[in-house]
Amino acid sequence: MTQTNPPPTPSAWKRLRLAARPRTTKANALAALLAILLGFAVATQVRQNQSLGLESLRQSDLVTILDNATLLSSRLDQNARDLQATRDQLVSGSTSGAAAVKAAQERLDALGILAGTARAHGPGIRMTIADPRAKVTAPVLLDAIQELRDAGAEAIQVNNVRIVASSHFDQGASGIEIDGRSVLPPYTLTAIGDPATIDSAMEIPGGLAENVRQLGATISIAQEQELTVGALHPLSQPRYARPVPPSAPTTP
Repeated sequence: MTQTNPPPTPSAWKRLRLAARPRTTKANALAALLAILLGFAVATQVRQNQSLGLESLRQSDLVTILDNATLLSSRLDQNARDLQATRDQLVSGSTSGAAAVKAAQERLDALGILAGTARAHGPGIRMTIADPRAKVTAPVLLDAIQELRDAGAEAIQVNNVRIVASSHFDQGASGIEIDGRSVLPPYTLTAIGDPATIDSAMEIPGGLAENVRQLGATISIAQEQELTVGALHPLSQPRYARPVPPSAPTTP
């Protein structure tokens, strides 16, 4: 004979429902609040990404940005191949030191251009900013230098002042000062680099050219295949820094 268990009483069902019901505790409330805040943050970030992304740009602008990125990638690839070839020559020693001397001279020339102590020539752009209402300030001109560098400019000159890594811009009583030297409009910026890339970078919506025109100034850009950046930056001796002897230990 099979024995069957009696069905649960109503009080048993009530206790089961109470046990299964979620309890409102401080931990549960904190977890729910964190989940809500996390969801809000994610939604806000998505909206910001959409508003700051490329959705609002025209197809021609997107093509220009893609072309600039492709040109930059090709230039970096070529630089990597050149460096690899130089390394192979130095390791093999097949040229009896000639490769080392050539590499050292090329490095010296490149450092001279970067430091502004050597003249440079090559293709690039000549950009002229006319500012009859004196609305172009030092920060605007500094933005122009930064955009030129981002576009691949390797040597830059503003009027007769050479721009280097340590150049500083100030708004003086007589106008804009670069490294303590006054520059007056119209501002002529000579930059050596890929002319098409730099030109298109200046004309990107929301970029330098648009900002300058909104100030009431005019900007003109001419691409040239042979430019000279002839202004030199005076080389100053460091006051405190000294080279570390080869045998001395280095400390962070």
